[in-house]
Amino acid sequence: MVSVLGKIIRALKKILRMDPLEGLSLFFSVILIVVVLLFMGSMVLYSLPVFEKFGIKFIVGTEWNPRKDIFGALPFVWGTFITSTIAIVFAVAISYGAAYFIVEIAPPKLREFLSSVIELIVAIPSVIIGLWGIFYVVPLVRDFLRPLFLPLSFIPFLSGETSGYSLMAAIIVLTLMITPISTSFIKNALESVPIELKEAAYALGATRYEVFKIVSKPLTRRAALAGIILAYGRAVGETMAVVMVVGNTPNISLSLFNPGYTLAAVIANEFLEATSVLHISALIALGVILFAWSLAVNALAILIMKRVRIS
Repeated sequence: MVSVLGKIIRALKKILRMDPLEGLSLFFSVILIVVVLLFMGSMVLYSLPVFEKFGIKFIVGTEWNPRKDIFGALPFVWGTFITSTIAIVFAVAISYGAAYFIVEIAPPKLREFLSSVIELIVAIPSVIIGLWGIFYVVPLVRDFLRPLFLPLSFIPFLSGETSGYSLMAAIIVLTLMITPISTSFIKNALESVPIELKEAAYALGATRYEVFKIVSKPLTRRAALAGIILAYGRAVGETMAVVMVVGNTPNISLSLFNPGYTLAAVIANEFLEATSVLHISALIALGVILFAWSLAVNALAILIMKRVRIS
């Protein structure tokens, strides 16, 4: 007890010796931490009724029927996972190719133009991308992709018919939204690679691919990973664009051509219409799951980035 009081007293003395700028920074940091803790506490508190009634069945349950006060979150967890995960896989592949082309291959004028386009796409509001999804992506899925993959219908992920409003449409829209984010990070990282190292590799007879593999890629791992994690976080939490194209049907289906639902989408769709205490609690509990998901992704990213070393 005495040692604890001693530590507190020493900490207070250190705070009193701070200059005004350091003290102000500490004050706002404490305020930010308190606000976050209060936010988390209130979210958990308001979500307790649904967990008290359903327990773990709320997370693993598959039925969502507000009229009967039956709530299962698994369809929304599945929809969020499948759309964001597949979208980030596509986005990473496209981002590396686009970033490499812009930095290493494109002429200066084209490089500037493409860089501007990437920055503009990042700034487009999600509702505008959702409208683009309704008028272009949904017909593309219904009239082109479904007939194209029809011979592969025996694969569960490509089976069934579709109206166009589907997990596939949401994946395409999310890929468009998050690819510029990861591309921008990877492009900036590639531009920061010392030209002397690349020229030395070329002088030794290395090809472009070998220079990228041996020199550029190891030096850009951390920045690329940061961009990928940021893009994945955007995909997990995206709301309006997904609401407009995913179909908003709470079911669990392996087929990407079937409609689905996501955590953020159901909260946006139903919160203003929720009347019962249990319904409101269930929606807030979905927010808690989404919040915990985001925290877990960021924590995992920190651990991975600590282990990543330039080799």
